Amino acid sequence: MDSDRKKTFFKCTKWQFEDTLDPINCPFHYFCDSIYAGDYPQITDVLVFFFATVTYLTTLIVVLRKVISRRRRENDDDDDDEKAKRYLLPSGPISLPLIILILAKGQRINTLFPISIIGPAILQLVQLSVLMFENNIEKEASFVFFEASTISGILHASLYLDAVILPYYTGFDALVTSTFSGVCKSCICRKEPLIVGGKIVTYRGWSSTTFLVVGVLFLRIISKLCKEEGKKKRVLVIQNAVEGLALLVLVRDCVYLAVMSPVEEPILFRVFVYGSLLLLICVYVITQVCCFVSRRQSKKTSDT
Repeated sequence: MDSDRKKTFFKCTKWQFEDTLDPINCPFHYFCDSIYAGDYPQITDVLVFFFATVTYLTTLIVVLRKVISRRRRENDDDDDDEKAKRYLLPSGPISLPLIILILAKGQRINTLFPISIIGPAILQLVQLSVLMFENNIEKEASFVFFEASTISGILHASLYLDAVILPYYTGFDALVTSTFSGVCKSCICRKEPLIVGGKIVTYRGWSSTTFLVVGVLFLRIISKLCKEEGKKKRVLVIQNAVEGLALLVLVRDCVYLAVMSPVEEPILFRVFVYGSLLLLICVYVITQVCCFVSRRQSKKTSDT
């Protein structure tokens, strides 16, 4: 199939249903009723991929430092880590707005590294960053403002991502499960209605994963504002449970996208991207285990 027809299907934002003259062989007839504005230059894709790679490596380095040092937040190195969390990590005040901008313009980033392919991985990197790192802002007002801004950013990023991947998944479904009617270049016949997002790939940016991550941020705000020690401990227990569940759901999403993404996507590139995210999760889990063991050893030493 020619690349122009594929682009028409993958970038179509409005599929128009029309009456059919053959209700037996073509009960549902559709054609694309939208015009694609065109791709940005290839340098845009390269810059986006470079930016995503830098934010990933920054996150990995910060986590690895915790594994190597096995130190708690009271140590001297935490000042540097806190700067990295504030400014360099994907969920920070500099990277997150840039990621939102990338996803908002993602429909036209479609040459070397299409956002329809790497966009889910970028959103998952932001979600992982939120789960892995908490803000240590002392002032309650500043803490609440920072966390609320992060919540807003994640929700906007999820909506913008869906605006990119849903047409892509819809077009993929239209190509795979339909036949061309020959009336026009994008005219297709189907045995069942065409739905937004299709039925082949079920991943969505606006999903339970996003709401679990947002729930973690809300619980952190509540924990920060709690004055009573008893209530704060109960909130922390719930927060840890939700964080663990969100991490498991993220692992599920990574594995699903690595296996079930459209066959048009490069398989090796897909496995590399989502395998890198799974590696980051494994390193984070190792970090948590090391910190737990270190705390237990310190407690035993103090008791003796």
